[in-house]
Amino acid sequence: MKVTISRPELANLIGKIQSVVSSKPAIPILANVLIEAKNGILTISATDLTVSMRAQMEASVSEKGTITLPARRFFQLVRELTTPEIEISANTDEIAYVQAGTSQFRINGINSSEFPSFPDLNQGDHFEMTPDAFKEMLSKSVFAAAREDSRHVLNGVLMMIENSNATFIGTDGKRLARVNTSIDVNPEHKSNYLIPLKAVEEIVKSIDGDEAVKVSLMNDKIGIESGPTVMITKLLSGDYPDVERVIPKESTHKLTLHREELMILLKQVALFTTDKSHSVQFSLSSGELTLTATSSEIGDGKVSMPVDYSGEAFDIAFNPFFFHDILRHCKDETVNFAITTPHNPGLITDSTTANFVIMPMRLAPA
Repeated sequence: MKVTISRPELANLIGKIQSVVSSKPAIPILANVLIEAKNGILTISATDLTVSMRAQMEASVSEKGTITLPARRFFQLVRELTTPEIEISANTDEIAYVQAGTSQFRINGINSSEFPSFPDLNQGDHFEMTPDAFKEMLSKSVFAAAREDSRHVLNGVLMMIENSNATFIGTDGKRLARVNTSIDVNPEHKSNYLIPLKAVEEIVKSIDGDEAVKVSLMNDKIGIESGPTVMITKLLSGDYPDVERVIPKESTHKLTLHREELMILLKQVALFTTDKSHSVQFSLSSGELTLTATSSEIGDGKVSMPVDYSGEAFDIAFNPFFFHDILRHCKDETVNFAITTPHNPGLITDSTTANFVIMPMRLAPA
């Protein structure tokens, strides 16, 4: 193998793929990346056996070939070099030579035959979405997903395909986000795809440009093609909870909230919550919403804002950080807020298809 490439372009490619490489690989080869050079294209692949990514760039290929190199060392070297171009060559599958101006480096690799094969995407149905739309669907749902929950099915985003519609759901049991969009896919296609959290975050990071994102649907994995980048992720197994019964269908109190004003007040009053009790009391009275937090260790905070409410006085408590996160993923100047009792979840909606549910917390004794 012998290839000459743009160092800045290679560094950019590395930035997209580096986080797929496991910091604690199950087998030594997974600490390496596969480098392939042929037909004027350099391809770098990485995998942790759950998420696999492949990215390409144009290159001047004198001799085609493949090699695997230790990802961390190779990536660090590319970043530290200052020449506009570098040359990578290899006479065997185990040793690569990197030439950068007058500097020369030799890196020991592992035979490329040991690197896991990249799955085939030419099977099953697929659909396409604009990059902005696909990122929005994932971003609006993944923030509510659990992190390292013992209920492993919650550590990801559920993508439900039915009747040419895609619904994305994330929940950690304390909050829930659901958003949907129509897609151009086989109308008969109906299935659920539980995408691991790491894969969702990698997909959101890797999608750029204006080209449509192609999503390939398979039984145990999905593939995402975005420009020169291809990602394939295995799916989580297990039964996702029935979220429909959690989303409130009716409410006794409905009001419109100014999103940015409430976000500012939540950040202020949240300073008076503790790690043990992230709880803020929401008190509704005629024309006003008051937020109160009290801590024997810190003190207390009380803020208020005008709202279009004329019902009886009502108190309910929520986690201010969860509420702020939901508002951050809304787009409109105002949002709709619906609640029933202090013990039932609240529903936040905007002009999009998104439904955000937040579970109440225990009210502090009067």
